[in-house]
Amino acid sequence: MKFRPCIDLHSGKVKQIVGETLGGEGEAVVENFVSSHDSAYYAEMFKRDHLKGGHVIMLGGGNEEEAVKALQAYPGGLQIGGGLTADNAASYLAKGASHIIVTSYIFKDGQLNMDHLQKIVAAVGKERLVIDLSCKEKDGRWFVATNQWKVLSDFELTPDNIKFLEQYCDEFLIHAVDVEGKQSGIQQSLVSFLAQWVSIPTTYAGGARSFEDLALFRELSDGKLDITVGSALDIFGGKLSYEEVVKQLA
Repeated sequence: MKFRPCIDLHSGKVKQIVGETLGGEGEAVVENFVSSHDSAYYAEMFKRDHLKGGHVIMLGGGNEEEAVKALQAYPGGLQIGGGLTADNAASYLAKGASHIIVTSYIFKDGQLNMDHLQKIVAAVGKERLVIDLSCKEKDGRWFVATNQWKVLSDFELTPDNIKFLEQYCDEFLIHAVDVEGKQSGIQQSLVSFLAQWVSIPTTYAGGARSFEDLALFRELSDGKLDITVGSALDIFGGKLSYEEVVKQLA
């Protein structure tokens, strides 16, 4: 179990937001935190603390410049996602990303698009691809959510579906959409299922708010999964000590 840091970019700034409010018609994005520092500040911090495999997520347009700043500050140390396709993904690898993260590109119109999946694998290689399976719960089952988490696909997280996608990527990134950014605790059933099903590196994000949550996560996942903590950290306006999290999960 490792701590995977994050840099979320929205409107050209480092922010922590409630993910479900992205793209809501007539609704403002709920911001937990807007940083006065740029992305390079956080990338350099993560580099200093030897935290590899964190992710930079571009939430909408206007974030490319800040994203590249982070990648160049910590070359090879960060993954990147948000609006990436087979046409532009390789350029971000050239600018310092270790991996490319995709969701909506391979889940088009609520379904897994094998043509797009095969194109992105051909463009960057299986060993440089992270598939984001951010999901929402429906009737006790978990379905991938796409298009800024507004569209619930028909792709269910099951042992067979996980095993199938593992053939095409190096890692999974999975946000628990229902709790992401809300500091309301981890989705315990999702964590337990993932720990049983995955056989490649997998990072869970969503709801972690305390060291008790981190201990519960370790127990439920048997240390098999990595975790992202965002809004709860003091570096993002929360109360949880970043330094202590790094120390405990180093």
